[in-house]
Amino acid sequence: MLKNKAADGKLNISGAKIAKLRLDLPGKISQRMLAEQLQLMEIDLEKNAIQQIESGTRFVTDIELNALAKILGVTADELLHE
Repeated sequence: MLKNKAADGKLNISGAKIAKLRLDLPGKISQRMLAEQLQLMEIDLEKNAIQQIESGTRFVTDIELNALAKILGVTADELLHE
């Protein structure tokens, strides 16, 4: 049976890296600030969705992943590698 979960049970493999990169940005931007930057890119995510992505309890769409990568200054491919 197929399961859409990582080996550790999380729903995405990029959340932890997104959290680390967010905190490494100048000023250590908050989840709310990241959500606001995404909304400026017309990606409708709230702070709670960012928290769920970072904790691995929410899937990430390819559109969201590309936008997150742009804000974090990396490629989407870098977010997909553990």
